[in-house]
Amino acid sequence: QVQLEESGGGLVQAGGSLRLSCAASAKFFSVNAMGWHRQAPGKQRDLVATITSTDITNYTNSVKGRFTISRDNAKNTVYLQMNSLQPEDTAVYYCYAEGRLSAWSSYNVYWGQGTQVSVSS
Repeated sequence: QVQLEESGGGLVQAGGSLRLSCAASAKFFSVNAMGWHRQAPGKQRDLVATITSTDITNYTNSVKGRFTISRDNAKNTVYLQMNSLQPEDTAVYYCYAEGRLSAWSSYNVYWGQGTQVSVSS
């Protein structure tokens, strides 16, 4: 089983920046995609950004131009650089990975436990 551990959340003023990290406890044999979702209080969990095995990135419209997703395959880690943060970015941020652990195993989706990002106005 693979554990994903997020870090880097916190409280920041509007206009500030945070960098989230998500490290996997084991190396995947292959990964289709990794990314970040977020869930604000009383709302559903929504996709924020994804990055594929070929480094194709995708962002939800509200974060385009402000957030950047990247990954370090050697460190089994995905990052989310968040700039120009706004109060509406306040949420619990969850990382995920869609991967398989061997050539003979199936792809599964793994989730982190979440990290709180709070942006004050």
